[in-house]
Amino acid sequence: MHELSVTESVLDIACKHAKKAQASKVTDIHLVIGRLSSIVDDSVEFYWNVISKGTLCEDAKLHFKRIPAELVCLECGEKYTLDQELTPCPSCGSARIRVLSGDEFNLESIEITKESND
Repeated sequence: MHELSVTESVLDIACKHAKKAQASKVTDIHLVIGRLSSIVDDSVEFYWNVISKGTLCEDAKLHFKRIPAELVCLECGEKYTLDQELTPCPSCGSARIRVLSGDEFNLESIEITKESND
């Protein structure tokens, strides 16, 4: 259920920036989500469709970009990318690892329209 609070934050940020840019509507929102993030795209979209009603972001399309998880082994220094779940170092088998990327959740950009004053 943490997707609701995350989605509310995205809506707040997008509306704030859209107002600042004097937008008449937000058309697209681009989100970057790391592979290790527990964010579920479908849940975010569901909440988005409910909470964005009546705002500048109503009917805006959400775009999800997943980033692979990159880790480094603290024993041998091997850097590797995860395809599935968290695993030990493929080089030495150590479980002493550090996440370099893959746990992100960012609002990368928003696309807006402005009413023309012609």
